[in-house]
Amino acid sequence: MLKVMRMAESLGEIPSGEKEFAESTKRIRDIVEFPEISEDEFYEMLKTASRGYGGDLPHRTYSLCPETRRVVPALVWEKDGKVWITKKCPEGMITDLYYESVETYNRFRKWLWSRKELYSTNVENSGVNCPFDCGMCARHRSHTNLLNIVLTNRCNLSCWYCFFYAREGQPIYEPTLEQIRMMLRNAKKQYPIGANAVQFTGGEPTLRDDLIEIIKIAKEEGYDHVQLNTDGIRLAFEPELVKKIREAGTNTLYLSYDGMTPQTNWKNHWEIPLIFENVRKAGGPGIVLVPTTIRNVNDHELGAIINFGLNHLDIVRGVNFQPLSQVGRVPKKERQRFRITIPGAIKRIEEQTNGVIAMEDWYPIPIAGHIARFFEAFAGKRYYMTSHFACGAATYVFLDRENKRVVPIPRFIDVEGFVEFLEEKAEEIEQWKTLGKLKKLKLGAEIFLKFKSFYDEKYAPKGLDVLGLIKNAFVHGTYDALGKFHEKTLFIGMMHFMDEYNYDVERVERCVIHYAMPDGRIVPFCTFNVIPEIYRDKVQAQFSYTWEEWKRLHPDWDYKKDKYFRSKEFVEKMKKSELYRKTYIDIEDYFGVKEV
Repeated sequence: MLKVMRMAESLGEIPSGEKEFAESTKRIRDIVEFPEISEDEFYEMLKTASRGYGGDLPHRTYSLCPETRRVVPALVWEKDGKVWITKKCPEGMITDLYYESVETYNRFRKWLWSRKELYSTNVENSGVNCPFDCGMCARHRSHTNLLNIVLTNRCNLSCWYCFFYAREGQPIYEPTLEQIRMMLRNAKKQYPIGANAVQFTGGEPTLRDDLIEIIKIAKEEGYDHVQLNTDGIRLAFEPELVKKIREAGTNTLYLSYDGMTPQTNWKNHWEIPLIFENVRKAGGPGIVLVPTTIRNVNDHELGAIINFGLNHLDIVRGVNFQPLSQVGRVPKKERQRFRITIPGAIKRIEEQTNGVIAMEDWYPIPIAGHIARFFEAFAGKRYYMTSHFACGAATYVFLDRENKRVVPIPRFIDVEGFVEFLEEKAEEIEQWKTLGKLKKLKLGAEIFLKFKSFYDEKYAPKGLDVLGLIKNAFVHGTYDALGKFHEKTLFIGMMHFMDEYNYDVERVERCVIHYAMPDGRIVPFCTFNVIPEIYRDKVQAQFSYTWEEWKRLHPDWDYKKDKYFRSKEFVEKMKKSELYRKTYIDIEDYFGVKEV
């Protein structure tokens, strides 16, 4: 790395966020009051609670006890317009916030997907004791939409809330190229739908010297989408690296971005202008901003983050908010201070964008499963995004530059009407014995003509052939056609990974984001990270190098050289730079909101 990353520790610091976090939480704006429920009330409600995925509230499911780490019955129930999850543990009744809006919960529930889409397993005699038999097991219902492969547990930062990173003296996990290829191939074997998208993560994956070779391996193994989960620090100072990862086949930088100020985004606030500049010069990859969203810390900046993304729409493809997963033993007071759920974050976005992006503009991830059913019937292409309806939500917004306005896609397309129409057509096609070329052409023309009835030209963004973009995506249904659509819109997503307190086994069984492990297993995100003693930490320990072994294999390596020291000189230089001004200050306010 360049000299600017090698400043003496006395002239700077390793960003960890602890100082900024302490400062930002001095004044708590909002506390979640958890309702009390007695043991008798709990068991009485369990008796009459619905069972089976998607049942009415109160609903019976299973969860984890944070104390014993055992599976226990749990109740998902409603009070005061919110949805809660409660379970009985040895320490007493434990209640946590599940969803901040029962209305949103029920609206999303309408779009659940119940059909099983995975029939292959990676472990024998499994599925009896979910989530302790993961691998995938016979109970898992969703194929891998995004495969995560941890390239290293080394990191150049020391974030206080990070799932894991190797501290000085600890074992180093870094799978070999052969192991990485095996993991990629293993996920491709899933039946009936093999993995097609991979995210290389860490630690910080850019610390690997053989990163370019790893990206090329993924492309060799037939992965259309390659994503790099990164803090972007190396990419800020090494423009050639940005060019190399793009040329090797990286489609997306899944870039950590927690807020608009150095306090909320202490990780890479000062480096972001350089990252953006280098991506522009290299012609990609596209960027998805990823804010870890925390109540009372950065939840007041969600609208501003979206506005920031819209101002850099030439390179920013999306913003994917991730409400904080409070993994480990967390006191009730801390959970009340920091817990935010998908509807809570969406509500803040509605408020902070002056209603431009409203609660009703969002849909749950499994609505894509209903669209996928049509594509399977019409084109024979199978790819189902069928997570639990409470796991994630998304919308698309278009920027009408002509009128300087932001238009969410549901404002000019009747999304629900169109999806219901596609389902009707899917049912119709499924009854046919054959779908010849002529029949397919006629049906395609009929669908496009019908689509116009769901499209309101009056509210559509001006200066963009939105109808043409959507037609191209639907007619071709390919990764490239979908990519063209993404280049003209801003995807806004929400994915809330679980912890021990809001754990729902029904969600785990439908997880679509999975980790590949070097022992051959493939594990849902929320078992890999929430039960690390069985999955992440245990398996990585088996395949790790001891500190001494790593140093012997890499005699020129120094732990301190991995760490990024941000110098005061660098910060002052960035403050005064034209690049910083163009990135953060001289930008449009598309929502008419005051600066945060």
